[in-house]
Amino acid sequence: MSKLLKKPKEIQKVDIPAKYQKFNLTENPFPSEPSVNKESKDKRINGEIYEMEIRKKEYDQIENVFLKAPQSNSTHLRLGYIIDSSYIGRGNGKSAFLVNLQQTINKDYCLDISNENNKCFSVYLTPEPGGRTKTYSSFVDLFFNSILNSNIILNCLASLRLEAINNIYPGFDPFSDDANESNLIANLNSRDWFEQHNFDYSRISEFIYKNDYLQDLPNSFPLFAGRSTFLKKFVTQSDFEYHYLNELKKGKERLDFVFTHLVRFFQSANFNGAYILIDDFERILAFQSARQKKDFALELRSSLFDGSYASSKYGFYVFFLVLHAGVERLISDAWAESGMENRAPISLQKSAKHIIIFDKLSRDHVSLLIQKYLSEYRISAETDNPLFPFKEEAINIISEISEYNAAKILKMSYNLLDKAADISDQKIIDDKFVNKNIDMQAIFEDKGLPTIDDAESVDLLKKAKNRE
Repeated sequence: MSKLLKKPKEIQKVDIPAKYQKFNLTENPFPSEPSVNKESKDKRINGEIYEMEIRKKEYDQIENVFLKAPQSNSTHLRLGYIIDSSYIGRGNGKSAFLVNLQQTINKDYCLDISNENNKCFSVYLTPEPGGRTKTYSSFVDLFFNSILNSNIILNCLASLRLEAINNIYPGFDPFSDDANESNLIANLNSRDWFEQHNFDYSRISEFIYKNDYLQDLPNSFPLFAGRSTFLKKFVTQSDFEYHYLNELKKGKERLDFVFTHLVRFFQSANFNGAYILIDDFERILAFQSARQKKDFALELRSSLFDGSYASSKYGFYVFFLVLHAGVERLISDAWAESGMENRAPISLQKSAKHIIIFDKLSRDHVSLLIQKYLSEYRISAETDNPLFPFKEEAINIISEISEYNAAKILKMSYNLLDKAADISDQKIIDDKFVNKNIDMQAIFEDKGLPTIDDAESVDLLKKAKNRE
């Protein structure tokens, strides 16, 4: 008989249920290794699955104190601290909070939040591990790279060109090609699109050059490339990147570019501020000497408060430094010696508006967190129990064992659900099942939570207490 007609002795069943189908789930909704990677396509780890209600208190403080305060008011706050209140370690949800805060700000550039008082963008960055970002110069390099990754330069070029088109060609409808906002930005950054519509790009460039905020910029600024030629160069974001990396020297030239020249460029596109979210700030501090901490603080003070930069004059950049518990004690001396403590005190005070305390989760928060992840992978949204297959008593145990740490909660939930899925008659996860399978957490507890760097960890509490 031909092999085309032969059958195996063991025939697979026609309809085999999926592994998590009995739980009304398409797959395990919890991350197997809880850590935030905003570049990932998996919504379980890129911050897309997020229950804002869990951090409503922290968000409301940032919104009321920072986002709604008019940037035009010279007394607006320029530096905030998001400080963990727990010494448990990583995994309390700060990174996920920052990713979603950035998305909330950039959704309408803060116009919706501030009643149109502020048009601000947000940039998220994480210092490199292993001490590669311990100098202020290397920090500024990382800051600029994060600006590139946010594509805000791309959007500003589009904004300037669209404003010029509206003035030179008032009858033109930018959405006539059925373009949405994203496509319009891409079109406005395409020379071919300008040629297809017979736009005189030289006239458009000349209109842009007259913008009041661009008048004091040096001729070497990327936007002015080919300014003196008859056929103007079509400037792209890559021209800004090349200029920074290949034409500017480390130190003062790059600082002037980021804190003055770019600020003027952003202002020309009608932005009046930017919120810079700096995660894991202790990665910088952990490798600095006392002198380096002080020098870094002095540079930061100059950039944000009282230097000659456009940013410090307007308070354009508003920095948020994200700190784990105890870190504030490690830099208190540098802050005091540099004068930063007088401008944005880092000593913990409950009444300080610019200090956002990141508390541990409550028992209700744990239920909300688990429920949110489960809802994202439901086969049918209609369910009598949004926590199914988890029972309340199981969640109580998970909360206590995890010490209310978000990453540990998610990891434990993943392991328990994965274990239950392999047991054919196990339809629920109750206190008995959790207690019976608690040993499976031993490896997780021993090796600790995965981090996004390989740098050696520092016991911040012990280090801080040794300074007292």
